[in-house]
Amino acid sequence: MKHAIARTLTNILHGALRGLMRAWVLIVPLVVALSVIRWGQLAYFWPQGYSAAAGDIASVALQGFRFDLKVSAIAGFLLLLVLPWVSGKVQGRIATGLVLVYVMLSLVNLHYFGFYKTPIDTLVFGLAEDDTVAVLHTIWRDFPVMWTLLLAAALTWGSVAFHRGLVRRIQPETVLHSRHVVIKLVAVVVALFALLFAGKGTLERMALQRQHLTVTTSQFLNDMVPNGVIALKYAWDSRAESQNLADPLVGLKTMGFDSARAAAQVLDLPAGSDEEVLSALRAHDPLPAGAAKKNLLFFLMESWSAEPLLYQSPQFDVLGRMAPTLEQACTFKNFDSAHAGTHPSLEAILFSTPITPLTMGDAGRKPIPWAVANVAKTAGYQTLFLTSGRAGWRDLNRVLKVQGFDEVVDANNLKAAYPEATLGIWGVWDSYIFKYLKQRMAAQPADKPLLVFVLTMTNHPPYDLPPDYQRVPRDMALWKGETGSETLIPNLDTYHYATDQLGGFVQEFKKNPQYANTIMAATGDHNVRSFGVYADASRRHLVRQVPFVIWGDKLACGNQLDKPASHRDMFNTLFPLAGIEGNYINAGRNLLKDLPAQPDPMNTPRAMFFTGEARNAQGMWQLGHAKSFVCTSAKPTQPCEFNALDDQQERARYGLLDWNVRISLKK
Repeated sequence: MKHAIARTLTNILHGALRGLMRAWVLIVPLVVALSVIRWGQLAYFWPQGYSAAAGDIASVALQGFRFDLKVSAIAGFLLLLVLPWVSGKVQGRIATGLVLVYVMLSLVNLHYFGFYKTPIDTLVFGLAEDDTVAVLHTIWRDFPVMWTLLLAAALTWGSVAFHRGLVRRIQPETVLHSRHVVIKLVAVVVALFALLFAGKGTLERMALQRQHLTVTTSQFLNDMVPNGVIALKYAWDSRAESQNLADPLVGLKTMGFDSARAAAQVLDLPAGSDEEVLSALRAHDPLPAGAAKKNLLFFLMESWSAEPLLYQSPQFDVLGRMAPTLEQACTFKNFDSAHAGTHPSLEAILFSTPITPLTMGDAGRKPIPWAVANVAKTAGYQTLFLTSGRAGWRDLNRVLKVQGFDEVVDANNLKAAYPEATLGIWGVWDSYIFKYLKQRMAAQPADKPLLVFVLTMTNHPPYDLPPDYQRVPRDMALWKGETGSETLIPNLDTYHYATDQLGGFVQEFKKNPQYANTIMAATGDHNVRSFGVYADASRRHLVRQVPFVIWGDKLACGNQLDKPASHRDMFNTLFPLAGIEGNYINAGRNLLKDLPAQPDPMNTPRAMFFTGEARNAQGMWQLGHAKSFVCTSAKPTQPCEFNALDDQQERARYGLLDWNVRISLKK
């Protein structure tokens, strides 16, 4: 009996030791493969002329290695359920499959960074939520798919070969086989604890977490730290959090506040109760007596980046017919988008929400009172959403009608109205939007003000244009930005096309009697990959920048045209200008009001990117992370350093916007 028990314990010990050694032999090639991809990603995206301290690069390499070890060790730990008991052949197949998954995810992360200038985030789930066929077609046209697959195959083959070599050399099946049972037991304990600490990523109390991705002041270098596996994991966590509105304090706590009242006090808002805070977020200056309601035409232009406007000239024309219209417009030249993707920016603009995707679940099935269209409709407006894309994308055809739009007109409607229109990957050409809008404005009753929200599509990868469009020659020596993208020139062509179409509409509409009673505004949904990665500190402020332009009769533009601002400020500016009063959120400030010498906390000129970045006149930073601050001002008027008060106030603004959504929609 004793011998039987001893044999059983010995077999268990042998199995545990075999499994642990197999796990460690598997981890090593995984870590090497992920590290090789990181170095390749650094080299692939390293901007021309960019320099970084050797210590910063070493910090990125070390921290990246720790995350590689973490995700590899977690896989090894989970596989302990099977590794001790399978054959050597099955173990090899497991290794091959796992290496392929890890390599592919990191290569996807590489291309994702190239497109969105960020590691994999929640936008990645758009592959299933967008028009999947169109997305895959665009990927095939716009990315080196075959070369990526070949590279994945080569890295997988090399890693598997490395794994086989380790197996032959270390022999995990028989290592320590002849040693005393005590030595085997010690080896099991040491190997197990080493595996656990590797999965934790550190010997310290707090495990390696998302905040540890920031190791330098360079966001470009920080973005090289996560591998594809950990980036996807954090994206999944963020998405799950955005879909769960049960706890209204989640966002506030993330920003360092234990209640809405605590955040409101930072902003000098009334904070006697949660109800008082909610009222303060919806309080606005009264409009002048007798203010007339004006039509409001708002254009959200696909991929309409700010940088091309910096180089506009007759020899480098990117504006077309828009150029002369800017002479009498208010053009904000220091303006950021809310997100790096179309749908998140659309939600941020329409619903003043940092939580995204918000409306694809239950929240989108009931009216959001402060939604832009609902506010306008309550104020007596007729509301229209007009796009050259397909409104089935992200369920917009359902969501928008619930959120206050009387009509949704999309590519299918435009195709029916104009049979000559060609339905492409993402819809019809933008020209049909403006053709339809011209006719619609002519038919609009004079006593019924109209809100139109337009979403264009043509300036989108793969950068196709109508067959009859005449591309404009440009002197590319006048482009002072980055030139590494092979899609730079095609992107500039579609940029010109989309901007010229809008400019043509504005030019013509300014001759219309309706112009005196209409406000027009345009912005971009986000920047694009073609214009670079903005790694250099002197260019970093451009990474999120898009234009914001307002046209109207006898506009007074104020003193904020060059002050930091962002998407959150737009409808706080446009609603008062159009004579619209209502229950909208004080997400930002009115950009047409002159700033006083000492702005209050709610009106200080700063920009916010809704993934948790902020920017002031001196530089930009991740909220709550002083070490992430990078100076972006060419001529700083103050010491160019992290401002703790700016950070605290922006964290309060972000936290309250998050809280407003959760507390209002959780019921």
